[in-house]
Amino acid sequence: MAGDPEDIRAWQRLDAEITTSGRIEDKDVARLAALGVRHVVNLALETHPEALADEGAKLTGQGIAYTHIPVPFDAPGEDHFAAFRKAVEEGPRPVHVHCIMNWRVSAFFYRLNRDHRGMAEPEARAIMERQWSPDGSDRPEAEVWAAFIAESAR
Repeated sequence: MAGDPEDIRAWQRLDAEITTSGRIEDKDVARLAALGVRHVVNLALETHPEALADEGAKLTGQGIAYTHIPVPFDAPGEDHFAAFRKAVEEGPRPVHVHCIMNWRVSAFFYRLNRDHRGMAEPEARAIMERQWSPDGSDRPEAEVWAAFIAESAR
């Protein structure tokens, strides 16, 4: 979409009201506000070296609601997914969801799209794989993520 800040790491627009990315930086806070983003959901750990310090305060200072759901990359859980689903479905819109690389986010949206939005599995998988697929990854955490996305919360 015209005006999207595609230089933000792993930027992706899912629809008119949902965008995703990897980490955001100080300069991105005002850019998200200018886009009309009303809610940011962060799935990254605040202790990650690339995490934006004081992210919540910076966003709320721009009038953007903030939800932090810290998902350990080696231990995504059903409680994390439930909190994510609630934040995305019940929070203000437009919403921007991010982590560090957009890997956590893409896996969470895969499950949301497949299990709760009626999207066909191949379409949901294709959207996830624009960012990452645990099935094709040699990262040690890939097995945990493959099991996580195989779960169904129906």
